Amino acid sequence: MNGTPEVMYAIPSPILMLALLVTMGLAIYIGTRMGKNRASRTSEEGRAQVSALQGSLLGLLALLLGFSFSLALGRYDDRSVAVITEANAIGTAWLRTDLVAEPARGDLRKALVDYTAERVEAGGNDMTQTEDRNRLLSAAQGQFTQIWALASTLARETPNPATVSLTSSLNDMIDAFSARDAALNRHVPEPVLWLLFVTFVFMGWTLGFSSRVAGERPSPPVLMLVLLIVLVMGAILDLDRPRRGLIGIDQSAMSATLDAMRAEIAAQAS
Repeated sequence: MNGTPEVMYAIPSPILMLALLVTMGLAIYIGTRMGKNRASRTSEEGRAQVSALQGSLLGLLALLLGFSFSLALGRYDDRSVAVITEANAIGTAWLRTDLVAEPARGDLRKALVDYTAERVEAGGNDMTQTEDRNRLLSAAQGQFTQIWALASTLARETPNPATVSLTSSLNDMIDAFSARDAALNRHVPEPVLWLLFVTFVFMGWTLGFSSRVAGERPSPPVLMLVLLIVLVMGAILDLDRPRRGLIGIDQSAMSATLDAMRAEIAAQAS
């Protein structure tokens, strides 16, 4: 996101899909009315031209859909990888606390568990709940500040390869945090979505117009095409909107990391 207000991103996907379906239906109706008025005055060459235009529009529509779907799927994959990367970074930092003597090790591990718990909770946060998301991000950043203070104090007091290795893993952990947060903020640019919607509406008008110029009403396959377009657009929107739709990012890597950390602490305490 570049700071420009984005209208579509704030609107739930089902409402956008319904709006697209209604708008395309209206465009088909307008196209049929206009096509009916022109049918008697359109020559065979004119009908051929309309058919060629319809084929060109279908090709353009396929290109735009493929491009948008690829963008949305790429961002979905980036978010999935970011979850695993952060879980691995936290796990590495946790393992390297074994190189630290008590009581610093216990303090670091407790802080790491609290930090990971904040990140797991953030993973289930609805992206539309801005206040909750900012609160969870601030809490995680506060936890990391505490972890870094503990590690930096330890590195100053006992500089050795173990503390250097620990601080390096903490650097990787905060980098993974930032990368995951950035991946959540990246989505298909809204101008691309507007272009898709305009193309869809014009496609609907063309389908209605060409049908009536040919002396026919829009056939069931035409209506099915419209429905399919709406469903594909819904899938694009769902992929592009993390934590808001039916297609979610698998958070099990973070949850498994937290469970393993808690289990190890419980085993040591017993």
